[in-house]
Amino acid sequence: MQRNELKTGLTLISPWLIGFLALTLFPFLASLYWSFCEYDMLGSPRWVGLRNYRRLAAELADGGTFARALANTAYYAVVSVSLSVVMGITLAVSLSQKVRGRAIYRSLCFLPSVVPLVAASVLWMWLLDPQQGLVNGVLQTVHLPAQNWFQSTSSALWPSSWPADHMGRVFGSKDGLVLMSLWGIGNLLIIYLAALGDIPKGLYEAAELDGAGRVRQFLHITLPMLTPVIFFNVVMGLIQSVQAFTQIYLVSDGRGDPAGSTLTLSMHLFLTAFKDLDMGYASAMAWVMFVLVMLVTIWLFRTSRHWVHH
Repeated sequence: MQRNELKTGLTLISPWLIGFLALTLFPFLASLYWSFCEYDMLGSPRWVGLRNYRRLAAELADGGTFARALANTAYYAVVSVSLSVVMGITLAVSLSQKVRGRAIYRSLCFLPSVVPLVAASVLWMWLLDPQQGLVNGVLQTVHLPAQNWFQSTSSALWPSSWPADHMGRVFGSKDGLVLMSLWGIGNLLIIYLAALGDIPKGLYEAAELDGAGRVRQFLHITLPMLTPVIFFNVVMGLIQSVQAFTQIYLVSDGRGDPAGSTLTLSMHLFLTAFKDLDMGYASAMAWVMFVLVMLVTIWLFRTSRHWVHH
């Protein structure tokens, strides 16, 4: 009887099993083997041992292309995830207030997240156009310097690039990518709103009776109660930011321009594999990226015991 039930169950999930084995497990294991090979996808893989990993280590030590891609990815991940957490919580708290038209405001904030990524990328390329973009137009209206955005290698959080431009143009291509990532914050907003709704109202009532104002209630009740959701969004946001590709490919014309300032690990991996036909080196790069993300995720889980309140 149990054997028949097992056969029936395996038959029912066989489409998923076949897809998992053929499209996930096999590529996963094949890339591990190819990372130790020289493979141009035209001939058979040739075993070269650790040569691809030594090449990665040399580029990292010498500040080569891989090191630049790693630095760009770290900048994009840290800034975009941090701002998404701050903006998501700020919007969620604001939209949780009982005001007229709250449902409309929530819908407007969520709507951009359902726009297709390619269409959103094209829209942002127009908005951030240095000559005719709406964002620069607004900046000039309030007497602020226009920015070069996707045509500049500057970074708002990279002080060494500031003296290079005396016109106040500190925002560059990576900052433009960060702004694009905040466009889809509506998904996070829904999660934060749900978490806010689960906070017991009695906690706020008790705090109010003790004389705590809105700021103290937010710092000592709202924020601690949101930390499990913040932790989840940080981990997922980190993984998604490292995997970001489509919008970066579009704004950089598939080259990581200008001057490699938008060359992230995902873009570098793609160009190495399908432009240079160096699948062995690209596979090694993918595994290094996997290990780095795993280590950062483990570090987040280890540190979560100190700031996540359950």
